[in-house]
Amino acid sequence: MKLRNLVIAVAALAAGMSTLSTSAYAQAKEQYIPVLSYRTGPFAPNGAPWANGFVDYLKLVNARGGINGVKLSFEECETGYDTARSVECYERLKGKGASFVQPLSTGATFAITEKAPADKVPVVTIGYGRSESADGSVFKWNFPIAGTYWVASDAIIQAIGKKEGGLDKLKGKKIALIYHDSPFGKEPIPLLQERARMHGFDLQMLPVTSPGVEQKATWLQVRQARPDYVVLWGWGVMNSTAIKEAQATGYPREKMYGVWWAGAEPDVKDVADGAKGYNAVTMQHGAEPQSKVVKDILTMVHEKGQGTGPKDEVGQVLYMRGAMSAMLGIEGIRAAQERFGKGKVMTGEQVRWGLENLNLTQPKLDTLGFAGVMRPISTSCADHMGAAWARIHTWDGKGWKFTSDWLQADEQIIKPLVKSTAAKYATEKKLAPRTPEDCQS
Repeated sequence: MKLRNLVIAVAALAAGMSTLSTSAYAQAKEQYIPVLSYRTGPFAPNGAPWANGFVDYLKLVNARGGINGVKLSFEECETGYDTARSVECYERLKGKGASFVQPLSTGATFAITEKAPADKVPVVTIGYGRSESADGSVFKWNFPIAGTYWVASDAIIQAIGKKEGGLDKLKGKKIALIYHDSPFGKEPIPLLQERARMHGFDLQMLPVTSPGVEQKATWLQVRQARPDYVVLWGWGVMNSTAIKEAQATGYPREKMYGVWWAGAEPDVKDVADGAKGYNAVTMQHGAEPQSKVVKDILTMVHEKGQGTGPKDEVGQVLYMRGAMSAMLGIEGIRAAQERFGKGKVMTGEQVRWGLENLNLTQPKLDTLGFAGVMRPISTSCADHMGAAWARIHTWDGKGWKFTSDWLQADEQIIKPLVKSTAAKYATEKKLAPRTPEDCQS
């Protein structure tokens, strides 16, 4: 009897070990992606649609069969848009085989940038983070793909210049920057100061304390100074508050230009007609409800009962930002597989190589479902941004409509600014910038 029990116990143990081995093997065959998100707190109305778009795109990739057969696994960690909590999430999830991390916060990006090289985890920042990290020779692990805040602010000044009849017409004008008093809000300042020096406009800087629900003193300054234009560098509740204050003080919304984090449905829907005429720069895309990627997500994810958020937000601005952010990270993995082996799980170091060697041609984007949504992107060792295009869209009281042609940030202004700021960082951190020869290895 004892012998029979021993045999059963050994068999059970063997079965358990077999199950554990199979489970571990299954996990090892999946590409793991941590998702740092914020669905709570004052920034949740904007953070949630981004996260829904990001996660739905991961689900779409799995529904399409994965990346050359490799399925994705992911795990969300709530940050509340708090830098300390973001770092805690990063530390907790990085050891699970993180392909890359998207902090979704400039403050968190600054903190995680210091950790990524040792951890060998790429830091992907689509439309936020450190603008100087476009210099891949210094920031080997950072990827501000498709646009930085210097691109956004440069495009806004170009749009204002076109409205005035030329950049030379900005001389003597007053432009007020109302910004979130955080690393995020301070990012555009160097570029705007350079443009002000070049064109002779007066730049007034008005910080707003987070989360931005109290702006009466700020808009009293606007009423007194009477700037020709207001650039709004806000996020979350700060944006709708600013538009409401502009309406209350009689400041023309058509004279307001928001960053691409201040140009989505949650920013204007509560104001509706009161926000009519308000402009924002877009990170290539806008609201894209008719795009193929949206139709695929609705068919292959939501209609299967696997949608992450409300069906009616699929295709809205921030949802598309999340989907686009996921796509760019996934294509970094796909590019890595082209070199290191199709059908294999890529390490963070291999994904870093893939992100540095992206070549998203228009046919590739079309195949992925992003036709008409964005322009081609090509990264390199020296250029971790890959594209510097933007557009302006305007709220008409019911929806966002594009109101400009494509705008390309002026590389003659941005490149020297990137180089000098990155060089300063390298000196401070005692880093030796990579040479072209280093990039070949």
